[in-house]
Amino acid sequence: MKNINISNNSDKPIYQQIYDQISTQIILRKLKGDTQLPSIRTAAKELRVSIITIKKTWELLEQNNYIYTVPGKGAFVKTNSDSFLLDKKMQKVENLLSEVIDRCKRTGISSEELKDLVDVLFED
Repeated sequence: MKNINISNNSDKPIYQQIYDQISTQIILRKLKGDTQLPSIRTAAKELRVSIITIKKTWELLEQNNYIYTVPGKGAFVKTNSDSFLLDKKMQKVENLLSEVIDRCKRTGISSEELKDLVDVLFED
């Protein structure tokens, strides 16, 4: 599997890391509709993870409408509308921002300080 990086030092479980990266590739249309994904066994071997991990990842991708399965043929990237992909992109950003905001609250950074920081970083 191309461009999938797994970190054993991450707080996120491996299946979540793989899910995040594949779903992002689909959102950015790096993986196009009807592209066949590797079999669970092949993906597990390539990524050096358990078959159970890949099975869980594929199930999560299917539950969230990123892929579909054809019995006897495998898993394929779902062809999604622009609005669906935009919604998914915004969901990902919202989740990341929620984590950042929670961390800011715990460390005493005000919303004004965060907004200033976002403005500075966004300009770069």
